[in-house]
Parts: sequence; structure tokens; C-alpha cells
Amino acid sequence: MPISFTTVSDLQTALNADRLAGKKIGFVPTMGALHEGHLSLVKSAAAGNDIVVCSIFVNPTQFNNAADLEKYPRMPDADIHLLKTAGCDYAFLPSVNEIYPNGKILLDIHFGDLEKVMEGEFRPGHFKGMATVVNRLFEIVTPDNAYFGKKDFQQLAIVKNMVKQLGLSVNVIGCETLREEDGLAMSSRNMLLTAAQRKAAPMIYKARRTAQEFIPFHTVEAVKELVTRYIQQSPLLKVEYFEIVNPETLQPIQDWNECKEVQGCIAVLTEGPRLIDNITYATI
Repeated sequence: MPISFTTVSDLQTALNADRLAGKKIGFVPTMGALHEGHLSLVKSAAAGNDIVVCSIFVNPTQFNNAADLEKYPRMPDADIHLLKTAGCDYAFLPSVNEIYPNGKILLDIHFGDLEKVMEGEFRPGHFKGMATVVNRLFEIVTPDNAYFGKKDFQQLAIVKNMVKQLGLSVNVIGCETLREEDGLAMSSRNMLLTAAQRKAAPMIYKARRTAQEFIPFHTVEAVKELVTRYIQQSPLLKVEYFEIVNPETLQPIQDWNECKEVQGCIAVLTEGPRLIDNITYATI
């Protein structure tokens, strides 16, 4: 069973002793409600480090909607039990006051065009809140390596950009998205889907995977329209955005010749949770 810490001072005391012993620290930040996708990150951290820290903290500064924050699933006891199976050494479950002892002051940082598209357009302020808590957790844990899922493709790009801007020494590692057997990307929010919504949700992955076949014969806009139309055959799903972007700049492409590989990023609304996902397309 991982050792649980609720205060910064106790966690840092343990980690300082580990560093003095020459141990490498791996870190997996989460908001809890863990699933196999999270555990795959922990396992990757365990494979490349001596000590693995997993934080469980529902960060209030990255929610645009107070109701969404309130509804976000919380199950710390079950989470800690799951971490035992994945090779986690320390579970960090801080209070809001431990993370923000001086109040919820956002990090003074800007991400340029990276934060103006997709999630940044539809969830203003989200990335500044996310970057604030990730930076704070990096300050607390000071890991050698930190692990993030590629499902949140834009978030991963923002974190890497933040590390570069602030000159942090942590190595940020992106890990592949884990999916259910029907293709739905694993997410803590999936447990909030109704049975009917869950049955419809795999259309998101199926439509975007099929889009690869359209690329040689259709324009970028036509592929976006085809994917959107397919998903919205279900009255339970509404595409908020589907963008095909340069994976480095996150800016929408206009022509397939712009990149050898592009990223198709999507957000889909249900009457319950909002689902995001992405997929890589080869253009040549």
C-alpha cells in the first residue's frame, strides 16, 4: 500500500531523504477517480524511477463551471487501493489550503497561440489554472520525471511549454491513451455517462479513426464535416469542436501538405460530461 501524505511538509521530508539516498523521483499528477489509464502512467513512472509519487487533487482553479467542479467524482479510498497495484510509493492527497496557502493566485504566464484554440477557446482561463497547479505540484515534489496522458493533447503541450518558459528541470513524458474495448478513451468523467450516452460515445473514436481513409480524397474542411456529421447522427452527442491541427503549434491546418502527421482533436458535449479525445493522422 502506498504511504499517504496530506501535507506538503510530510511529503517533502520523505522525498528529501530519498534524494539524499540517490533515488530518482517520478511523478503522476491526477485529479483522482483513477482508472487503468492513470495506472498505466504510474506503471511507466515505476519502470523509470526509484520512487513514484501520485497526487490526487481536484484543482478548483481549472474549472470554468462550479457545478462541474462539484460533480467531479471523488473516491480517494478506492484510488489508493488501485495505486497499490501499480507500483506507487507515495500518494499525496492535499487540501486546497495546502496547495494554495496564500489563496488561489494564478501563475503569471501566457502560452500565446497554444492557449487560444480548442480548449482555450471554449474554456477560457482553464490552462492558466491547470498550469498554476502543475507548477505548484512540481515545486512541492521536484520530480526528475513527470508523466501525462496524451488524451489531453493540448494540456501536454501547455505543460511542456510552461516547463520551457520557467526553466524547470523536470522531464515531461507523454504516455499513450488507453481505450476501452469499444475505442472510448478512458476518462474519470466516463463514469458520469448514462447507459445510453455510454453506448453512443464510441461513435467519437469510430468516426475519427475512419477519417484516415478520407484524407487522400477530401479537403481538410470536408473531413471535419464528415466526422462531425457522423457523430451527430446520435441525438445524445454534439460536437463542440473538431480541429485538425499541426501537432507542434496546435494551429488548424488548411491543407494536408502542411504536415506529414496531424492531430485531430475533438470535444463532444453530452447532457452529462464533456468528452475530449485526439488521434494522429498520417497525411502522406
